[in-house]
Amino acid sequence: MKVGFIGLGAMGVAMASNLVAAGHHVLVWNRSEAVTEKLASLGASVASTPDRAAQGEVLHSMLANDQAVRSVFLDSGLLDAMDPGTVHVNHATISVALARQLAEEHTKRGLGYVAAPVFGRPDVAAAGKLNMLVAGAPNAIEKARPLLETMAARLWPMGETPERANVVKLAGNFMIVSAIESLAEASVLARAYGVSAADFIELMTSTLFASPVYQGYGKAMAEERFTPPGFALPLGLKDVMLAQDAAHAEQVPMPLAGVLRDSLIEALADGAEGMDLAALARVAARRANLGQRDSDRRD
Repeated sequence: MKVGFIGLGAMGVAMASNLVAAGHHVLVWNRSEAVTEKLASLGASVASTPDRAAQGEVLHSMLANDQAVRSVFLDSGLLDAMDPGTVHVNHATISVALARQLAEEHTKRGLGYVAAPVFGRPDVAAAGKLNMLVAGAPNAIEKARPLLETMAARLWPMGETPERANVVKLAGNFMIVSAIESLAEASVLARAYGVSAADFIELMTSTLFASPVYQGYGKAMAEERFTPPGFALPLGLKDVMLAQDAAHAEQVPMPLAGVLRDSLIEALADGAEGMDLAALARVAARRANLGQRDSDRRD
């Protein structure tokens, strides 16, 4: 199948690579041309402009935020350049409001639109093991299904209304950040009484909280390994704030979201912009007047 892919960050590169490996003719475009070289070396064709990448039957996009999605698809006139019947699969984590607007704008032009945000870090994407939320018109989903199944371990249907997939993604990311914050605070409490973070985290993630989120981020905390980011702090803040916006729109109280937002802002103010969400452990330690690893024990 002739397929387009726009947005080649760490996730986009991994996902597009799987489409190339599956034998599809993949046209890629990215704002920074340097990252397209890897895809070209694998057999992808590099498009000079976004509309060139949109010449296939299905166009995938994995952009960073609302601003990038709006700029590429709405402000640039890209949707007007796409042939009617083309299906756009949007993998970005975006606001509910923008998801609704995109669905409307695609429908006006006779374009298919599928919201398909994902759960999984870049290594999971590279292995084709993502959990992918899927919402949109059934015929659009079926057209894209072979491509989606190439990139995902499982597709999770969320109905025909695209924003449902986006709100589930935001709710899930809110839970991820909540888990990281609680593990950071709890490990600092243990450290204050002379128990190393590594020992505490190993116990918790091997027993009561033996799940990928706690284990993956816990290991990074124990090793103080915050770069390169798998889930960058600014993106975590963006997602928590989008969850708050969605909650306000439907009058859903989310008091914990405010705590998470403030912790994330504090981390960024301390220079953690290029770090992983696991760096919330630094915030918890600083609040308790504890240093890093060399202060784990107070004997």
